[in-house]
Amino acid sequence: MVAPARYPALAPEDLVSTPIERSWTIPSSWYTDPAFHALDRDAIFARTWQGVGHLAQVKEPGMYFTSTVADGPVIVLRDKEGILRAFHNVCRHRGGPLATEPSGCVNALTCQYHGWTYLLDGTLRGVPRWDRVDLFDKKDYGLVPIRVETWQDQVFVNLDPDAAPLARYLEGVAERIAPLRLDRMTFAKRIDYEVACNWKVYVDNFLEGYHVPHVHPELMKMYDFRKYATERFEHYSLQWSPLAPGDAPYDIKQGDNAYYYCLFPNYMVNIVPGRVQTNLVVPLGHDRCRVEFGFFYENATGAAAEKAIADDLAFSDRVQREDMEICGFVQQGLGSRSYDKGRFSVEAELAVHHFQECVRG
Repeated sequence: MVAPARYPALAPEDLVSTPIERSWTIPSSWYTDPAFHALDRDAIFARTWQGVGHLAQVKEPGMYFTSTVADGPVIVLRDKEGILRAFHNVCRHRGGPLATEPSGCVNALTCQYHGWTYLLDGTLRGVPRWDRVDLFDKKDYGLVPIRVETWQDQVFVNLDPDAAPLARYLEGVAERIAPLRLDRMTFAKRIDYEVACNWKVYVDNFLEGYHVPHVHPELMKMYDFRKYATERFEHYSLQWSPLAPGDAPYDIKQGDNAYYYCLFPNYMVNIVPGRVQTNLVVPLGHDRCRVEFGFFYENATGAAAEKAIADDLAFSDRVQREDMEICGFVQQGLGSRSYDKGRFSVEAELAVHHFQECVRG
C-alpha cells in the first residue's frame, strides 16, 4: 500500500492551528520547487472534488466529454440508461486512450490504440485477436470508475473513493445565493487562459480584495469597498461586497451584491447580477497553470442580451489579463533570494489564510 503524500514539516509558527494574527504564509519553495507539483497532485488534487464540466455537455445517452484530473485523463459520459458515469480514460490493456476528442457522442468506447471495446457502463465487450490468452476473464477488465456527482448542473469528480459527498463540501452555498441557481442559467462560453505562475499563486490572488485597488482600477469602481467582507467555512470561503450602481457592464441595482466563492482547492464561482462565472485552476507544472472560465447567464437571447454578454466577456478579459500579469510577477518574486515567507493582513487576507491552512493539511 502506497503511503499518503505529505508536505514537509513546518516550524512551530507555521502550524495549522496558528491564528492569522500570528501566522506566516507557506514557504516560497512550495510555489517554486518542481517537486511540489507532484506533491500537490497526490496530496490535494487526487483527494478533492474537481469541477470538470456541466450537464449540458452530456444531455443525451452516449454523449461524453474528457478532462484531466491530478495529471490523469478522465472521461464523463451518460450511458444508455441515462446514468451519469465517469471513468479513467484509460484502456485496461496497455493504457491507450478511449477518447481523444474533447467531446462527442458514441454507442461504445473503443480504445484508439488496439481496439478494445467497452460498453458505456464500463463493461469490457470486445477484445480483438485474443483467442489464445489463458486465464483471462473480461469481467475482470472493465473500466475503472470514478466518483461523479453534480451540484446545480455542475459536474464534479473525485479520485478518492472515501471522500465525503460533494453536498457536504458545498453545504450552505445554494441557500446563500438563492433565488439564483446555476441550473436555471444558460451556458454561453468557455475561455481558457494560461498563466505563468504556480496554481497556488493564482488561488491566493483570487482569495483577497487587498490587491483590487492597485491592480484592477475598473473593477474597483463596482464595489462599495468599505464593506468588502470575507467569510470562511470548512471547505470553502466566501468574499462578498455590495455593488455600486453606475459604470459597469451589469444591471446593478441598490442592494445588489457580488459573491466570490472558492471551493478548496481550485474551483471558484463568481456571481454578479444576471451572470455566474465559474473558474477552474488547473496546474500545468510547478510554474504554470490554466484557468478555465465558464460563463452562464440568466438572459442569453436577443440583441440586448447578446450585447450585454459581449460587454461582460470583454470586461472579464481585461480583469483576467491584469491578474495574469501580476501573478507572473509574484511567481518571479517568490523565486527571489530575498524572500521566503510573509505575514497575513488580518483584515484583508482571511480567505488566503484559510486556503493555506487547507494546503498545509
